[in-house]
Amino acid sequence: MFEQLGLIGCGLMGGSFAMAMKKAGLVKRIVGFSKSPGTTERARQMGIIDAEAPSAMLAVSGADIVLIAVPVSATEASFKAIKPLLTPDMLIMDVGSTKRDVIDAARRTLREHVGLFVPAHPIAGKEVAGVENSDADLYAGRQVILTPIERTLAPQLQQATALWTRLGCKVLTMSPEEHDAAYAAVSHLPHLIAFALMNAISGQPQGKDFLSLAGPGFRDFTRIAASDPNVWRDILLSNREELLAQSQIFQRNLQALEIMISDGNAQALEGLIEQASRTRANWSISSKNKS
Repeated sequence: MFEQLGLIGCGLMGGSFAMAMKKAGLVKRIVGFSKSPGTTERARQMGIIDAEAPSAMLAVSGADIVLIAVPVSATEASFKAIKPLLTPDMLIMDVGSTKRDVIDAARRTLREHVGLFVPAHPIAGKEVAGVENSDADLYAGRQVILTPIERTLAPQLQQATALWTRLGCKVLTMSPEEHDAAYAAVSHLPHLIAFALMNAISGQPQGKDFLSLAGPGFRDFTRIAASDPNVWRDILLSNREELLAQSQIFQRNLQALEIMISDGNAQALEGLIEQASRTRANWSISSKNKS
C-alpha cells in the first residue's frame, strides 16, 4: 500500500493507472498534474485523482510513488520539475513506449536520484486519448516491460514488479536496448506502415471511393493509424535509429514480393505468402497486448 501517488500526466495512461491503483487498493491518495489545467480538473471531477496540483513539482510533494505519464519528449522536463522534492524511498516510473531516450533523460536530470527510477512500458493503450477514456482495467492481463539500469535500486525494482503484478500484469525485464529494438519491429514499424498506407490511399483522387469499399480486413489492418498523432510523433522520432533499421528490412521484403509479382513468378510468390501465413498461424499472443 502506497500513501500517495504523484501523477504527472492525467491522460489515458496516467488516468487508467490511477484508477487501477484505487481499484486494487494500492494507494490512499492521488495528487495529479497535467499541462492542461482542464485535464487535471476533469480528472478530479471523475474521481481519478483526489487533488489537483498547480505544478509537477508540487504533485510529488508528500508522495511515495510517482508516475510520469506524459509524451516521451516531455519526460526530461518532468524529471527536472520534480527533482527538488524527491526523497530517498520514493519509487518513480514512467509508461513511455521507448526507453533509451527516457533513461538518458533520467541520467541527465535525476543524477544522484536516478536509482529511484524504474523505466516501465505497459503494453496497453487505446486509439482514443484523453482522461475521459481512462479505464481501470486497461492494464489487466497485459505485459509490462521493465528496463532497469545498473543504478536502479533493488527495493524500487521489487516494488515496481510487485505493483504491476498486483494490477494483474505479466512483468518482464529486459535491457533498454533490447526493448527498443523489439518494439521498433512489432509496434513502431506497424504504426509507421499504417500511417503511410492511409495517407497513400487518401492522397489519391479516388481515395475516398476506395476507402468506402474497404472491409473488415482493412479496418483491422489500419486500426492503429487512428492513434494519437502527438504521442506517435514522439515515439517514432525518439526510436528513429531502430525504427529506420526495421523499415529497411521491411522495404527489402516488400521489394522481393514486388519483383515476384512483376515477373509473374507464381511459385516463388506463393512460397513467400505461405511462409508469412505459417509464421502468423504459429504465433500466439500470450496476453491481451495492445499497443
